[in-house]
Amino acid sequence: MDGFLLVDKPSGITSYGVVDRLKKRFRPSRIGHGGSLDPLATGLLVVMLGRATRAASSLLGGDKEYWAEARLGIATDTQDVSGRTIRETDPYSVTRTGLGEALAAFRGEIEQVPPMFSALKSRGERLYDLARRGITVPRPARRVTVREIELVDFSPPAVRLRVVCSKGTYIRTLVHDLGERLGVGACLSALRRTASSPYRIEDALTLDRLLAMSPDELRARLIQPT
Repeated sequence: MDGFLLVDKPSGITSYGVVDRLKKRFRPSRIGHGGSLDPLATGLLVVMLGRATRAASSLLGGDKEYWAEARLGIATDTQDVSGRTIRETDPYSVTRTGLGEALAAFRGEIEQVPPMFSALKSRGERLYDLARRGITVPRPARRVTVREIELVDFSPPAVRLRVVCSKGTYIRTLVHDLGERLGVGACLSALRRTASSPYRIEDALTLDRLLAMSPDELRARLIQPT
């Protein structure tokens, strides 16, 4: 059982949780995924089975496309709505013109400081484990590329965006930094990954549907690395 499997990840489960459920159901020789999604997020998760896991580096290097919803006026410790509110302000001072000007600053190559609530490690410990114990450590900024950032809808306090970006880009942090630039704070309220180059969400199946398949049916869904 070798190849890529395109999964439409549901909200409320980690990327590892998706992989674990598929592993227990189909017992492939090896299994992994090509880029994590937070539990809050939905959308395209590329799962690699068997010998296809060797292609992980090329898959992880591709651009990603997201549809994101932000909530202006609220900043949280996790940078999304699942976290503890650390600041709340009036979001209605933000105008469409001001928002457009702020978004322009995030196009191209930018620097991001990874969030504390992330799977990155500091001295062997996951940052989110440190954060849950109330520990904050310095994180060096990383350069990422935002190829496209488009305002889809502006209905204060909600903002909807479409983002095409390089690997390693945290959409939570992008939203947080946008809120700081606007002076009102912001947090991510919804996120859906619609593409992980060269694959798209339209070709993915839900986790429940995949788990209901027989091994032969699943094999027929596998995509061979190019």
